[in-house]
Amino acid sequence: MLSHADTALDPDWWLLRLGAKLRARREQLDEWWRYYTGDHPLPAGPKRATDAYRDFQRKARTNFCETVALASVHRLTAIGVADNDGASDDTAWSWWQLNRLDAKQKQLYRVALAQSIGYVIVGSHPRDARRPLITPEHPREVIVDTDPATDERRAAVKAWHDDIAMVGRAVVYLPDGIVKYETEERSAGPLPWTKEAWTRVSEAPHRLGAVPVVPFPCRPDLGEDPVAEFDGVIDVQDRINFGVLNRMTVGRQSAFRQKYVIGHKFRRVKDVETGLETVEQPFTPGPGTVWASEGENTRFGEFGATDMTGYLREHEIDIRTLLIMSSTPAYYYAGDLINVSTDTVTALDASHIAKVREHHAVFGESWEESLALAARVAGEDRDMSQSEIRWADPRQLNPAVLADEATKKKSIGYPLAVLAEDLGESPQRVNRITSEAASDALMAALAQPAAPGIGAEPPPGQPPAPNGRVPAQPAGA
Repeated sequence: MLSHADTALDPDWWLLRLGAKLRARREQLDEWWRYYTGDHPLPAGPKRATDAYRDFQRKARTNFCETVALASVHRLTAIGVADNDGASDDTAWSWWQLNRLDAKQKQLYRVALAQSIGYVIVGSHPRDARRPLITPEHPREVIVDTDPATDERRAAVKAWHDDIAMVGRAVVYLPDGIVKYETEERSAGPLPWTKEAWTRVSEAPHRLGAVPVVPFPCRPDLGEDPVAEFDGVIDVQDRINFGVLNRMTVGRQSAFRQKYVIGHKFRRVKDVETGLETVEQPFTPGPGTVWASEGENTRFGEFGATDMTGYLREHEIDIRTLLIMSSTPAYYYAGDLINVSTDTVTALDASHIAKVREHHAVFGESWEESLALAARVAGEDRDMSQSEIRWADPRQLNPAVLADEATKKKSIGYPLAVLAEDLGESPQRVNRITSEAASDALMAALAQPAAPGIGAEPPPGQPPAPNGRVPAQPAGA
């Protein structure tokens, strides 16, 4: 039982406060995740739908929410860390590589864009206290409280179910320490957030000077909680699914056209169980059936096929609306885009690139703060406030265009390091390019023969010429 759960700002108090918030947002996170994975609500159908019709409804779902999120994730790739002089920060990049963040960064971005926020926890590696451990975290397990006045983190909680020990575990992160908790043995499921359910296990101080949990929000607005990348187009996604269901229904009816018969006298029969009188239906469609009637004026026919042009046009408009509202390039839904030029692709990319660069700014600040915490873990006594995350160029440009741009910049005096950076090279590659270029230039200079000129030493026993030049030697000398 927690003895200080009612004392404000105590670790016990933070555990229950943030745990309740973690539970409260679970429903919203689950909804966003269902839309991201394509498990959308079934489009509207009959209230008493059969299992067969519900299967038909499931086939009508077309997942564009994942496309909206992944379109941005594909353009988010951190390729290096630069120090305050713009040079490669090899120490910070070594921490990046040790924690395999080249691959894990994409997992973090997918969670952040699909679930509105992701987190990174920085601490010491269990086998080496001076080695920073950087782990991406899911918002179902981690939550942070921020001071509205200073925007500094006051506390954070990570809570999960330990399926080996069969207990619930939680960690409260504070600016000066870490406190661990656990519950009694219990089955998997939602964790309880009452003071009777938890017991304080251990606590330890740290010298990081800040809560070592860094949030990665999805384009947050002032005073508002962040939302998933596709939150604004969920209604359009539902409309697309409903339109697809209508089109599938029309297509199915057109494949099995409705028949009619005129002039046939139907026989009435009495149902044995209910006693109700019903009309016998002798005409059953099938590939091997023949319909016949003894009526003199009987005529058979079928209704004409429904024109599906309007349904298809409506579907196309809804998809384009979704892409425009989410700032996703229209060429993700090619449609009638054929043989488009580079300028057209650039124009279609404009709003999407602006959105991706906004992600660069937000996520870049979070990465920089994470690496600053890693420096404190490693005992590095240096200021990393001016460090900068370098991102791969999100634009899809023709290499010939980039080369032409670099050539023109070179002609007006741009240094090679800046040109390589503008071409999208990582800080490590920029260092390699400039050092090898300098080495090649030095070797080329050494390979050239020295020309006689001012300052050359005269042969032994011969005075220098009045003009300082070495006198011409006679033939055969």
